[in-house]
Amino acid sequence: MLGVEETIAGTEAAQIPKQRGESLLETAVRYAEERHWDVFPGTWLEAVDGVQHCSCGDPACAAPGAHPAREDWATQATGSATVARRMWQKQPAASILLPTGRTFDAISVPESSGFLALARMERMELTLGPVTLTPARRMEFFVLPGASVKVPDLVRKIGWAPASLDLVVLGEGGYVAAPPTRFGSRGAVQWACRPTAANRWLPDAEELISPLAYACGRDR
Repeated sequence: MLGVEETIAGTEAAQIPKQRGESLLETAVRYAEERHWDVFPGTWLEAVDGVQHCSCGDPACAAPGAHPAREDWATQATGSATVARRMWQKQPAASILLPTGRTFDAISVPESSGFLALARMERMELTLGPVTLTPARRMEFFVLPGASVKVPDLVRKIGWAPASLDLVVLGEGGYVAAPPTRFGSRGAVQWACRPTAANRWLPDAEELISPLAYACGRDR
């Protein structure tokens, strides 16, 4: 496995996505076409008097430009590259959101815990799936669906009380924002571990939970 600093820098020969030089439309289509992820367009950022605001119109929006734009977003999500292209053609600035609980779940931990866990996973020679780093200073580890049901018991089995750890599983009914979606002025979502051919098959939550729980416990 590559070192953490190499992974963050994106020196892997990754083709999914290019990130730089690609539009949101092109990136969303690549996620659907090459990764077979469902995608759906979220809100977007609008400049008003030089200040960026969320298209939802809420001046106190907690995730400006990076949340669902409509209540029925779950039915809007598609794995069709053709449909994705059509949706982003209607609103090219829309954020790229990925529903969880379908092709993957995501284990979300604080950024500091995530980096500690990545270093530990490297020493353990674990194979990772994609991992995002968000402007909210959280890392989201993509794992096989079903993690939201398994993780509480897995955490208890290794000696932790689930409520004592800042470890959240996003499963059915949830979503993550995908790179290069921006959270207002806070910056863009990035890949800590990019999607590659090598990590097309996701790990099970059971494979990652020990280093993640350990890192979260150390970070309390």
